[in-house]
Amino acid sequence: VIGRKNWLFSDTPKGARASTQLYSLVETAKANDQEPYAWLRHALERLPLATSVED
Repeated sequence: VIGRKNWLFSDTPKGARASTQLYSLVETAKANDQEPYAWLRHALERLPLATSVED
């Protein structure tokens, strides 16, 4: 798993959790043949505009 060794050096449990969530999003994008940076940018630009879970 890419980054697994990096998780050993997280300063806090919250930092470790945030890292694993980000790695998970990146790997999910890759698994779905998406370019991770473009997908994350798309999602994060639209997230503030969401008014429901479906959005």
